[in-house]
Amino acid sequence: MLNKISRTLKNLSQNQKGMTGLETAIILIAFVTVASVLAYSVLSAGIFSAEKGKEAVYKGLDQAQGNLMVKGNVLAISADETNVDEVVFCVALTIPNQRIDMSTVVANYWDSETHDEGLELDMAISAGSTERGTEEMLEGDEQFTITVTLPDAAAVSAYDSFTIQLIPPSGATLTIQRTMPGTVVKTTDLH
Repeated sequence: MLNKISRTLKNLSQNQKGMTGLETAIILIAFVTVASVLAYSVLSAGIFSAEKGKEAVYKGLDQAQGNLMVKGNVLAISADETNVDEVVFCVALTIPNQRIDMSTVVANYWDSETHDEGLELDMAISAGSTERGTEEMLEGDEQFTITVTLPDAAAVSAYDSFTIQLIPPSGATLTIQRTMPGTVVKTTDLH
């Protein structure tokens, strides 16, 4: 009997088919675990980069939506009917559901002889517009009338060209380029 048990144990140690299946299962489980951890890492990185991309798109839309546009004509005001002293025009938002704090808008001026930054702006809500919130905020369907006082060094007269830029805190710059006609009157319509 002892001999028989000894032979059975000897045969068992030589025939290890059951162990190979178990080892394969353990290796398979290890591979699946490693693959799932790797997949989770890749998905997390993908979601993070997609969120960053979405954030960049929304930030770009916010910049684009804050733009100003000229509403109506641009008028050149001249006290002596020789040189332009002020330029008057109305602005509105290109997309009505945004708002711009007009007290933070910077105005620049240049012509062929002069360049000046940080010009004095006089702003008031246009006649016919209804104030929707605070006085300095351009919002909704409001329009502001802006009067730009030209620098003392500027001598804009007949046939001269000039450029005025309004730079809001966000959004694109509004550039107004005009050329004076052959005759300067007290109020010249520059279209």
